[in-house]
Amino acid sequence: MTDATRDDAVVPWPIAVPQSELDDLHARIDRTRWPEAEPAPGGWVQGAPLAKVRALVDHWRHAYDWRRCEAMLNGFGSYRTVIDGLGFHVIHARSPVPDAKPLLITHGWPGSVVEFARIIGPLTDPAAHGGDPRDAFHVIAPSLPGYGFSDKPTETGWGVEKIAKAWEELMRRLGYDAWVAQGGDWGAAVTTQLGHIRAQGLEAIHLNMPSFVPERDDPNPGPAEKRALERNRAHRHEHTGYSRIQSTKPQTLGYALVDSPVGQAAWIYEKMHAWTDNDGDPESVVSKDEMLDNIMMYWLPGAGGSSARLYWESFRRRPPQVDIPTMATVFPREIVPAPRSWCEKVYTDIRRWTEVEKGGHFAAFEQPEIFVREVREAFRPFR
Repeated sequence: MTDATRDDAVVPWPIAVPQSELDDLHARIDRTRWPEAEPAPGGWVQGAPLAKVRALVDHWRHAYDWRRCEAMLNGFGSYRTVIDGLGFHVIHARSPVPDAKPLLITHGWPGSVVEFARIIGPLTDPAAHGGDPRDAFHVIAPSLPGYGFSDKPTETGWGVEKIAKAWEELMRRLGYDAWVAQGGDWGAAVTTQLGHIRAQGLEAIHLNMPSFVPERDDPNPGPAEKRALERNRAHRHEHTGYSRIQSTKPQTLGYALVDSPVGQAAWIYEKMHAWTDNDGDPESVVSKDEMLDNIMMYWLPGAGGSSARLYWESFRRRPPQVDIPTMATVFPREIVPAPRSWCEKVYTDIRRWTEVEKGGHFAAFEQPEIFVREVREAFRPFR
């Protein structure tokens, strides 16, 4: 890393949330004005059910410990750097294996670097987790602009293209001249853009939500294409209210999410139910504490509006062509499981394509062992 006295330094930045902010959170929860219960039968059909949200918030108020999460993130290695006038929070977890492969991993919405809590250890120190030390990575996980403890842009322009250039600069600052990248959701879009521009030092990418353009007029779709068309149709009809708001009026949404912790929690909790491979309860795959760790990455910095603006910036962009080696893992409960035939029109050099047995949109969060296995095998030829 660079000298802290330089303008392009990547400097240690331990997270230390003032107790007054935690006290304010508790006071706001105590003053919550709750809506009535949903009248429609079917549990989640009208959104997050009152009883489920109240149980989550009760845990948040009386049992959840932010200091545990804070210590965990700081323990991984918490840093900050300023690129193009914007400050970025970066988890930089170095492996004890000196020649480990640098891995840049990018989260999406409504996720955060917290999603990677259970994979950082196995990726950085495989031997300590029953693996082969030759599979070790140095893990670099920045928070997107307007997310987590990264700064909020004060002007437009911070879309996927600019973020990719910032990540390229970040890896240069960290001194990595040969590296690989991984991403899902917006992280997949940023990683795809990194591949498109052939970022300096980038050798290959792995995606758990590869980009594609749905081919709705395909006269002879196969099983994978039929599944994608059906899931895409259902998603568009039943689950896109969030993206329509965030891509058109993120500022208006921000007033509610930044002011109400219960509103922010419910906005994310509903997606944890809809997008995870669960048995009806999101807690069956991601614990309340883990979900609240992630929610706190939105609540504490007041990122409800600023995170949504990425949709305004980049939601309607078409995926660019990527010619560098690409690996992909399709999880069965992804929002729309990607068909390889569609993705091959975006990624011209797919080296590995795997459809795994379980997991959803929050792959690292839900199935860390499968995720780690896939990342290790994807990048093994690039060591």
